[in-house]
This record gives sequence, C-alpha cells and structure tokens, in this order.
Amino acid sequence: MTDMSIRCLTLACVALLSSFAAQAQNKASQLRPGDHIAVVVNQDVVAASEIAQRTDRLREEAKRRGEALPDVEALRKQALEALIEDRVIVTYARETGTKVDEPELDRVVANVAAQNKFTMEQLRERLKADGMDFRQFRDNLRDQLLTERVREREVQGRIRITDGEIDKFLAEREAQAASNPELNIAQVLVPVAEGSTASMIAERQARAEAALARVKGGEDFAKVAREISEDGNRERGGEIGLRPADRLPDAFVDGVRELKSGELRATVLRTPVGFHVLKLIERKVGGASNKAVQTHSRHVLLRPSAQLTAETAARRLVEFKRAIETGKAKFEDIARANSEDGSAEAGGDLGWVAPGAFVPEFEQAMNALPLGGISGPVMSRYGMHLIQVLERREVEIDPKQLREQARNSLRERKYDEAYSEWVKDLRARAFVELREWQ
Repeated sequence: MTDMSIRCLTLACVALLSSFAAQAQNKASQLRPGDHIAVVVNQDVVAASEIAQRTDRLREEAKRRGEALPDVEALRKQALEALIEDRVIVTYARETGTKVDEPELDRVVANVAAQNKFTMEQLRERLKADGMDFRQFRDNLRDQLLTERVREREVQGRIRITDGEIDKFLAEREAQAASNPELNIAQVLVPVAEGSTASMIAERQARAEAALARVKGGEDFAKVAREISEDGNRERGGEIGLRPADRLPDAFVDGVRELKSGELRATVLRTPVGFHVLKLIERKVGGASNKAVQTHSRHVLLRPSAQLTAETAARRLVEFKRAIETGKAKFEDIARANSEDGSAEAGGDLGWVAPGAFVPEFEQAMNALPLGGISGPVMSRYGMHLIQVLERREVEIDPKQLREQARNSLRERKYDEAYSEWVKDLRARAFVELREWQ
C-alpha cells in the first residue's frame, strides 16, 4: 500500500456528524496540513487531495490506453464528478442498513496486507503512522463492500422485463441460429506455397485430385486424410469439428452449401491456401433447442479499490495461478483465504449454472476454458477473477427455463442504462455543497 493511498483513506474515513455544517467544520480539523474540504456530500466530504489523486490516476490510465489526454481542467472535473458519485452511493449504502459479515471483511483486510507484503501487525503500524486507526481502515473497506451490494440490489430492482420482450428475444435468437448452422467439415488439404510456378501448382492440384478419386472409389475419407492432408487436423481424419458457420472460412461454407450430412464435394476446391477435398460430416441447423450446456466452475475474486488497483489485483491473481499450476497451492485453499465474495467458504465453488447466469465478460472467459483450465485475470463489474472450469454437462431444459435464460440475458443488456439512471436519481436527491478546491 502506498503512503498516498493510506492518506486518502485517512481523509475519507472520519466520524459522521449530525449536520453538514458541523460535519465540515469538524472534518477540516482532521485534514492534512495544506489540504482542505472541496465538497460536502450528504454525511461525507471530498478532500482537495483526493481530487488531485484521482486526476493523476485518470491521466495515467489514459496514457496506458494510448488515448489523447484531455486538458487538466477537464480531467479535474471528471475526477470531481467520479468522487461525488462515489460518496453519493456509499452514503446511501450506509443508510440502507445492509450488513457485511466480519469474516468476509477479515478476508479483504488480509488481502490488502498480503498484497503489500505486510503482516497484520505491520499494517496496523503503517496505518497508525499515517494517522488512521485500524477501525477506520476496516470501515472504509466495509463501505466498498456495502456499495457493491446496494448497487446490485437497487439496479436489478429497477430492471423490468416483459413477456413481449422475452418472446422477441427468443424469436430473434431462433432466426439467428437458423441462419448460422453449425458445420462439421473434414478436409484433405494440399497446400500451395506462395510464389509457386505453374508446374508446381499443377502438381499440387493433381495430388488433390488423386485424393478425391480415392475417396470416390470407396476408400475411407479419414484414411486418405491421414495419408495425404497437410493440415493440423490430419490425425483426426481431417475433421475440423462442429462449429458455427460464421467461424469457418466463407469458401468452406459456400463449398458445402448444397451438401447433405455425410456427402462429399464432387470437385476439388481452390483457395489462396491451396487445394481442398471437402466432406460435410454434419450440418446442425439451429433453431429452438431444448438442450443447454451447464458449467460447474469456481473462482477467486479480488475487488480493485483505492488500496488494491486493478493492475495489482491482476498481478496477484497471476501469482495464484502460477502457484496452483506448479502444485504449490490448491485452488480451493487460495479461494478460501483470498476470495472476496460469498463463495470463499466453499473454496470459490459456484456450482452448476446455465448460460446467462453470469455477467457476459465472466461467462465468455469461462466458456473459452477447457475442463480443468484456469483463466488469466478476468475483469467484470464485480472485480477481478481467476476462473477454473471443473465440469460441463448437456441437460434438457423446459420452456420455462429457456425463458428464464432469455430474461437473464435481457437484464444484462439493460444493466448499464439502469445503473446510470439510479446514480442520476441518487445525485438529484443528495446534498452536494461545492467549495473552492483549485
């Protein structure tokens, strides 16, 4: 933890007073020399030093992304608005009576200490040296957890999904699936090197034509592919595997368009890569399905904050992954000790879930993993995750479950808009007093 981040906590975590004016007067006495209150927000304040720190952070983030930097005044206003939004949400969260369990808070505090290579006693000493007692520090972290919980509850409560929207979603998905069938194509590839002469190209074509003739003559396609083909799928008899048409080369999709499952293309296909002998193993036309693939996974969640930046959280998760893969630690033990959510006690186990149960960025990363695979750091609106897939299974789903999946997908589509509206409403009801801060 940097000295700067602990100073920021010192400024933010102070006692609440009964009135805004009294609060501001008393908090001013706790500010660092040369610092002052820039904004009063409900029962909290924003210090001028916090605005300067947030401005610097925004500037550094823009540099890392390679973006053109706004002028200093624009960055300051952006930082100011972000800090006011933070205070509006956290003060509302405190008022709602939402609770954070002490064991969960203990794990978050331990993560902060571990990330900064402090023992708990060293963390206490560093906080004390910076003018903050341990209780204030815990209260600040508690506020961050409260904010997330209240945000999810309030935003989800604002989202309304009608039966008509679900009907439309399912109809669109069925139409999209029907227009994008899954194809399993096998090929014998005879490549043509760039810059080949006419005679070399003719020799390559003759080799492909000979392979096609052998299959037409009754030889097993897979056998010919293993002997002749020069692509990475030759050991599988040339099978590419079942995949959506939009993930296959257009030439292949067009080349087997008129074929039925099990049929061989009558002529050799020429592409910039070379010559192909194609067989359509299977055509799976999309549409309404009564099956879904469920996934059993687990994760470790770290929540970026003023004390744990996203970059630092990502580095820590990479360390966890390395320890697991080298056998120095077990995934479930790391999750129990470090994960900052309710799954920690179960070793990060998230159970069996159907498509649409998780936020898109998490689900996309999870779906890309093989069984037993561990992801790199994955950022979602909940924080930074390390994900492992334990099992997958295909299950029958009834129409009610299908509609529930559609409802979840529609909720995700509406989340950002609902969140913006919620924050806008909170800000409109909040007491915000701007003071001189430049």
